[in-house]
This record gives sequence, structure tokens and C-alpha cells, in this order.
Amino acid sequence: MIPTQKPKSTYLNQVGESYKTRLRGLSTYGILLAFIAICIVLALITPRFLTISNLTIVLTQVSINALLAFGVTFVIITGGIDLSIGSMVAVTGVVAAMFAHPDTYPVGVPLLMGLLTGLLFGAFNGLVITRSKVHPFIVTLGTMTMGRGLALILSKGRPISNLSDEFNFIGGGQVLGIPMPIIILIVFFIICSVLLQKTVLGRYMYAVGGNEQAARASGISLNKVKMVVYTLCGGLAGLAGIVLTSRITTGQPNAGAGFELDAIAAAIIGGTSTSGGTGTMTGTLIGALLIGVISNGLDLLNVTSYYQQVVMGIIIIGAVVLDSWNQNRNK
Repeated sequence: MIPTQKPKSTYLNQVGESYKTRLRGLSTYGILLAFIAICIVLALITPRFLTISNLTIVLTQVSINALLAFGVTFVIITGGIDLSIGSMVAVTGVVAAMFAHPDTYPVGVPLLMGLLTGLLFGAFNGLVITRSKVHPFIVTLGTMTMGRGLALILSKGRPISNLSDEFNFIGGGQVLGIPMPIIILIVFFIICSVLLQKTVLGRYMYAVGGNEQAARASGISLNKVKMVVYTLCGGLAGLAGIVLTSRITTGQPNAGAGFELDAIAAAIIGGTSTSGGTGTMTGTLIGALLIGVISNGLDLLNVTSYYQQVVMGIIIIGAVVLDSWNQNRNK
């Protein structure tokens, strides 16, 4: 009888080699080339684009979407989806703001409460998905509505203001001239990249998304991996909610509306396959930067937000079509 560990190791090695092969493909660098080309075009059209102040604004704005996109990348790689992260931003921001008034609690308390709320929300998603076997789209669609309602209930439908300076520093302060949201973005990009590419858990994610039956046969607990993935996604959404609330200095129950679409778009544009088993944090970061650069460029060109939504919709459709072509070609 063949030991359980051997097929697991063999299958995970195959997953790793397949991943490395795809990473070396020219298609992996297509999004980077597109990003560079768009930056060059915008620099030629509007000189303001390449100024330090404008690039700092772009990176600061991108930080929220990138944090959400890192979390949803984990989920999509395992073959799932999470539509509730926008609502998580609202409810975690409201919870953090409730504990962030001056002369009440140390700054660590609102941080802990916001992160804990996101983690619990994500764990709830994972629990319902793994136990009920209902498709993640349906489950997270329901929790998206539930989260928005909770944010309105906790805030009584009104923004929560009068936050402490220490808390507001998280989203509005600077260290050595670098805005805190950018520092947080860099730190968690490194953490998420290492987790996905250098750990056993990361290999499990690729294995589950690549072929659930083979992953189960090799001894991987699908439910445990999915629970961890959705919990991580919730935690990153909680962090994004804290950063956003700190940046705008109020806990807004309507914050984060539509953020889930931008985050999913960043992941897909960055090469994360909607069928699971493929994706990198580097690609997701470039995807988030691409969305941010295009939005900023359209602002500099005085293009109205209505047309910006049309452009972003076209980009998302194009990314999904390219992903579908790549899947068919690989088959």
C-alpha cells in the first residue's frame, strides 16, 4: 500500500513545477508591458502624471484596492470568489471607529477590533461555504448584504467621526516622507507573496484550485485550506477598512461600495485565473496599479466618472476573455 505522504509530495511538486512553467511564459509579462506602455502614453499626454506628488497619490489610492486584491487572489486561486469584501471594509471601518475616539482606548484596540471583525467575517464565509457546499458566489452575495446591514446598524446609519490623531496617522501619516498606506501596502505585499510562493499552505492553495479531486486524493484537507483562505481574505479586508477609515477620518457605513469589483478585476487583470490554480501576488499588484494609473490618468484628462466606469468595464471584460483564451489554449 502506497503511503499517503508520497502522493501528496509528488502532486505538490507537480503543481509547483507547473506554476513555475507558467510564470516563465511570455503571457505572464503581458500585463507588465501593458502597464509600462500606459504609463508612457500618459506621461506624454499630461506632464503632471510623472510628478512625485501625483505618483504618491496614485500609490496611496491603490493601497486599499491592492490589500483587498491580495486577499481575493488567495480565494480565486483556490477556485472560489468573495463578493463581500466591500461590505467588510464598511463594517470593519465602523467597528474600528467606534473604539478610536480620543482619550478612550489605546490605538491598538481599534486596530485589533477591526482586524478581528474582518477575520471573523471571513471565517464565517469559509464555514458556510465548506459546511453547506453552496457555491461561494451565492454565500458571499448574501454576506455582502448582511455586512452592509451590520455597518448601518452599528453606526445607526450615520458616519462615526471624532477619531484620535493616533488612529488617523495609520491612513494619513508619513514615515520618512512615505505615506503610511504605501508602507502598509509594501509590507503586506511581501507577506502575501512569501505565503503564497514559499510555504506549504501556498502550494495547497494552488493544488486545491488546480484539481480538487487530485488534491483530496493526495491527502489535502479541502475544507481547512478554504477556511484559512477566506479568513485571510477577511483579515486583509479588515485591514483595508481600517486604513480607509483612518484616511478619511470617519467610519462610513456606506464605504467600500463596489470595492469588491475593483479588487477582483485587479486579480484577474494580473493573471489570476477564474478557474483556479493560477495567479501571483506580483501580477495582482500590477493589476491594481494598472487600474489606479488608468483612473488617475482619466482624472488628469478631465474625463468624467461615467466614462471611467465604461473604460474599467471594458478592461475587466478584456481580462476575462484573455483568461478564457489562455485556459482553452492550455487545454
